[in-house]
Amino acid sequence: MYLDSENWLKGSVEYENESFQHLGSVVTNHGYSDWATTAISADVKIMWYRFSCREDDYCIECSQDGENFTQMRVCHMWEGAGKIRFGIYACSPEDSSFTAVFTNMKITECAWKAHDGQKPDEE
Repeated sequence: MYLDSENWLKGSVEYENESFQHLGSVVTNHGYSDWATTAISADVKIMWYRFSCREDDYCIECSQDGENFTQMRVCHMWEGAGKIRFGIYACSPEDSSFTAVFTNMKITECAWKAHDGQKPDEE
């Protein structure tokens, strides 16, 4: 999701080597970035993403089968309550080549359901 060069977020798979790659997300608010990763097997060749927002809060989820999604990141975007731009991309920061295929992109109703909250702690 891209608002401008100072306000954006992304979800990614970043290939490292023949053994592992990183499932990652970056959130940039007012020019300050926060990067989170977790190692996954290099054998994973297909990844589904689900991107949802409620006002200025966002959720990125991933799935290896397109059915069972796991939360990668929930974040607040200080400038993210209005109109946004989003899309998909592939890149290679080093001198390398690869083939990336993007399929099944859909725009649907928000799948990230509102949290009902919880009862306050009793004293």
